[in-house]
Amino acid sequence: MDPEVSAVRLTVWEAVHILSSSEDGGRIFCTLGSLKRYLGETENSALPEEQEEFARIHFSTFLRCLVGKLSPDWLELLPDGQMEELWASFFLEGPADQAFLVLMESIEGAASPSFRLMKMARLLARFLSVGRMAAVMEGQCRQQAGPAFPLLQETLLTKVVGLPDLLGNRLQRENLATFFPQNYFPLLGEEVLRVLQVVVDSLRGGLDCSVSFLSQVLGKACVHGRQKEVLGVLVPRLTVLTQGSCLWQRVCWCLVERVPDWAMEAVLKGFVEAAPGPEVLSRLLGNLVTKSKKAQFVMTRKLLFLQYSCTMPMLQSLLGYLAMDSQRRSLLMQALKELLETWGSSSAIRHVPLVQQCYVSKAILICLAHLGEAELRDNQDELLASLMEGVKSRLDSSLPPVRRLGMIVAEVASARIHPEGPPLKFQYEEDELTREMLALAMPQPTADSPSEAGPSFAPVSGETPDRETVDRSGPQVGPEGSDSELDSDDEFVPYDMSVDREQRSSKAPSYVRGCLEALTGSEDWERWEAALRALEGLIFRSPAATQEVSVELAKVLLHLEEKTAVAGFEGLRQRTLVAVTVTDPARVAEYLTAQFYALNYSLRQRMDILDVLTLAAQELSRPGRLGKAPQRGSPDPGSQPGGAVVPAWRAVVEERVRRKTRRFSKGSVGRAPAVGPNEFNSVAGYFFFPLLQHFDRPLVTFDLLGGDQLVLGRLAHTLGALMYLAVNTTVAVPMGKALLEFVWALRFHGDVRGREGPRRGLQAAGSEGTTASGEAPRQAPPALLSLAPDPQEACPAGRVRAGGQHVGRRCSWYSLECLRLSEDSASGPRVLPATDWDWDVASEAWAPGRLLSPVPPCSLQPAELGPLGLGAS
Repeated sequence: MDPEVSAVRLTVWEAVHILSSSEDGGRIFCTLGSLKRYLGETENSALPEEQEEFARIHFSTFLRCLVGKLSPDWLELLPDGQMEELWASFFLEGPADQAFLVLMESIEGAASPSFRLMKMARLLARFLSVGRMAAVMEGQCRQQAGPAFPLLQETLLTKVVGLPDLLGNRLQRENLATFFPQNYFPLLGEEVLRVLQVVVDSLRGGLDCSVSFLSQVLGKACVHGRQKEVLGVLVPRLTVLTQGSCLWQRVCWCLVERVPDWAMEAVLKGFVEAAPGPEVLSRLLGNLVTKSKKAQFVMTRKLLFLQYSCTMPMLQSLLGYLAMDSQRRSLLMQALKELLETWGSSSAIRHVPLVQQCYVSKAILICLAHLGEAELRDNQDELLASLMEGVKSRLDSSLPPVRRLGMIVAEVASARIHPEGPPLKFQYEEDELTREMLALAMPQPTADSPSEAGPSFAPVSGETPDRETVDRSGPQVGPEGSDSELDSDDEFVPYDMSVDREQRSSKAPSYVRGCLEALTGSEDWERWEAALRALEGLIFRSPAATQEVSVELAKVLLHLEEKTAVAGFEGLRQRTLVAVTVTDPARVAEYLTAQFYALNYSLRQRMDILDVLTLAAQELSRPGRLGKAPQRGSPDPGSQPGGAVVPAWRAVVEERVRRKTRRFSKGSVGRAPAVGPNEFNSVAGYFFFPLLQHFDRPLVTFDLLGGDQLVLGRLAHTLGALMYLAVNTTVAVPMGKALLEFVWALRFHGDVRGREGPRRGLQAAGSEGTTASGEAPRQAPPALLSLAPDPQEACPAGRVRAGGQHVGRRCSWYSLECLRLSEDSASGPRVLPATDWDWDVASEAWAPGRLLSPVPPCSLQPAELGPLGLGAS
């Protein structure tokens, strides 16, 4: 055995024994001072072989012994903090990787909270502040010539990147600001830069180094979502350092190339975000996309087609990077082909969000701006085929933004891809998006071919005057200093055209039958839209003609689909259906309720039927409706020219008369409440009872008690609304009994919407009432109470949960209250309060309510019915 090696081992064993047994501060101080000679920091330093043996074999063991002796009494063996300073010097001056691992191991193993834990945490913060983290990474970069230790590198990588999480979990509220992620990762970026400087200096001196560990640190930090903190420090410094140094460029390229594939996407996205332009990105990445398949996939596929949240500067940097070098321009052409293929896909137009469609359209324009005439000419046929297919699909879309995107891309792309052919011209409104996309289409000079695409883009710039001629009808002012052929007319004041309306080539039908023919067999879409807008007014003006074709008209409107981009189509169709139902309630309600349980109807159409029935019943039960019905459906605003301008003078005159007239008494300004017969009385049965006939009979496409709980809840709410609207009619008692049987059948429904729907519907139906204080509670009629079976008898124990029993009892109570109100003719009708009543209280005394007018107006709106048929409680 070598005597020098044995001397190092004996010295360390003796020091460990003294530290473990001695309480003499002077002796401990001398022992620690003698061991510092193996760190090479004293005048009588040990031999290099001894220092290497101490660092490789004994250093970690000695540090663990120092950590074990750490206590307040042990540090006070020497005055003025000398013991603590000597103790900390071994961590700050010895091998950095071993000191870092022992620090992290002691922090993770210490009791929390404790004196030792806080001392080790503060020592680690000091370790970071003096730049020892750079020494940790530098040691791994210099081990290329020596043996590799994969397990050690993996452990160091996990501790270095996961330090904020580990310390945060361990220290909790006592965590130090140095370990916060927003403070630690910028510090880590600075340490990486410091190590890169050491690597560059070593390469200049002829020494070999590796940056693989730095690449792994960078990749893991970016995968943890810390691209902005780390690369926000790295990229600005590397931008300056690589500007005039080829060696720095090679080191930076090597740093990115050695990033593992599992972290390549996060690193590249961070570089694209942080780089100020394509030139900087090209200097930092080099030809990475041609060397790494993963990088090529990320740059040409992932960021372009999936990460559409990238900003426009990022997109310009990415595509500009592909255009900066001749080896990468083939990838730019390939990206353009795939972008045009995706842009022209009819399936993508229907299913891809509009934001992503805008992103792909802007990427196409940027690619066209970077490519030259020769490159586009070589792929002209393929590009034109994809372009024309996309233009056709986008112009067929019913969404104006999608059509506008197709027009803009078609104009620019056709002028660039096929400049010798006739240019495409479209008429569209210019907005901020349009101007942004046209600005992106301007040619961008590249480093390889600065003037390659300049003259070929001239035809596109000539489109601006043509588009301006389309918008000359608006109140736009031409640019100052422009010459005009009509200089003599400049002094005339232009007409005020702000109230002008668009002139339609097709005239709206004047009769109900004409509208019916236009909606069923007309291929003139302007006439179809005009008929739909005018139909509601014609129905109210011609009730006799409407009753002749009411069922046919209801059938057409129920199956009507939006064929053009009509503003407010659903509202127009619903209001027209309500008008038809109000005009001929018996026959139309009979048809609609029959279709509710028919085959080949969607859930949306069935819920539309319920909404129309509710709104029509509300309109029929409104007091004074007969005198105001003709004013409900006004004709199309386009058929009343100047309607907003003619009464202007009358308003001025009336205002002048009002200001100059002196009145001593204005009298009563209030209006008497409208009164009249309830038209819903004679037709309530047509609305209500057919909806209850087949609810328990499943169909092939419709099963109310099965999987269609959405419609079941809406049906229960509709029945509650109809019951409320008919509360003072003669048919209210049979309706209440039928509603009670329906609710009682659903009290133990398996789905929560099936149980809550009836309760919410009936509660919303009675939500107009408020509790009247001071009124004694009243008992329900015995005959009606006999209709409600005992929930305990109807529900076998253990087969349903208590929630179903509670809902069933409350639904029965609401139904009984509706019946009691309909039979109570002495004091007028009452409705339930909107508050949540306890069943134990409600079973003994009926909740008081306030009196209503003889004909209660209904204020239930479709929005109040709730999106699932569950009214607001």
